[in-house]
Amino acid sequence: MILEALGSAVLGLVLAWAAAYRLPHRLPARPLVFCTGIAGALFGDFVTHTALDPGIAWLSLLGAAIISAASLSLLLRPSAGLRRRSATA
Repeated sequence: MILEALGSAVLGLVLAWAAAYRLPHRLPARPLVFCTGIAGALFGDFVTHTALDPGIAWLSLLGAAIISAASLSLLLRPSAGLRRRSATA
């Protein structure tokens, strides 16, 4: 269980690093991105570990990756080229 949690935390850190490396102009400060990636992966591991059989580690890591990517996507800001005027303006 400890190794599974450590593995999911490392997976979240790797996903956060990749997002911060590829999209630095659309994300907030790096410490927030790293903390969100790790926390999302740990939460995803907890949810899949609770919902599914605890003996299947790769499914827990898959759930950790999905939840971590989803939580990191919530941090994205719109790019500067897509700003539109509102209909009332």
